[in-house]
Amino acid sequence: MKFISYAHGGRESFGLVEGEGIIDLPRLLGNRYPDLKSLIAADALAQAREAARGRAADVALDAVTFLPVIPNPGKIWCAGLNYGEHVRETGREVPERPMYFLRVADSQVGHGQAILRPPESERLDFEGEIAVIIGREGRRIEEADAWTHIAGYACYNDASIRDWQLHTSQWGPGKNFFATGGFGPWMVSADEIEPDAEMTLVTRLNGTEVQRATTRMLIHSIPRLISYASTVAPLRAGDVIVTGTPGGVGAKRTPPLWMKDGDVVEVEVDRIGILRNRVKNESK
Repeated sequence: MKFISYAHGGRESFGLVEGEGIIDLPRLLGNRYPDLKSLIAADALAQAREAARGRAADVALDAVTFLPVIPNPGKIWCAGLNYGEHVRETGREVPERPMYFLRVADSQVGHGQAILRPPESERLDFEGEIAVIIGREGRRIEEADAWTHIAGYACYNDASIRDWQLHTSQWGPGKNFFATGGFGPWMVSADEIEPDAEMTLVTRLNGTEVQRATTRMLIHSIPRLISYASTVAPLRAGDVIVTGTPGGVGAKRTPPLWMKDGDVVEVEVDRIGILRNRVKNESK
């Protein structure tokens, strides 16, 4: 199942992707759930699928504005330095524990929306990643139980303003510029991707491949990431864990490869789909 958050006709909604269209779930389910996060929290994904069975789409995919998969997550945990090749290109040591930083919700955009390059910097970098959306609340989750807490998966572009990221030892500023991180195009529910399935991640800039890796190459596995974050604070439905980027980032190329106005960046995960965003200069 592919679940999407979107806007159409002046209304924000969410739905189930059916072919090239969307079945609008709030209308179908009697407006019991205001957003995708609340549907996940109610453990109602399967109910939505059954209700939508055999129904025609309400609106075409190409007629809507894609929103971030979860527009209103409580927490966005982002793992840094979680692929060996990326660790090596940065000259750092392999972290013994997950290296986390946090993103805020309005630093994200949906599939097809513009990633904004702020006027304060030209060093806008791509970071293709896989996002995990939490489905079942938990605290101090054991790694062996972690798969049961996942609602689904999405593509993610943890685009970074590199000079601002490196102003201090804290990465937060460079990771949270407004409308810089892509999240989409939809969530593929966990029942479509078996636990520990190998997924292939590819990032392309203007059609040229710049990153490639598989989940077998993660330093800290998805269960490990979930367990560690849930020790700090409860993970709740709709929280997002972004699992890290592989090697090949623009900052570590010679010369550096920064995204610029008009560029098109794609993050593809073979079991999920393609997240595509155009880069646009942000005006002051």
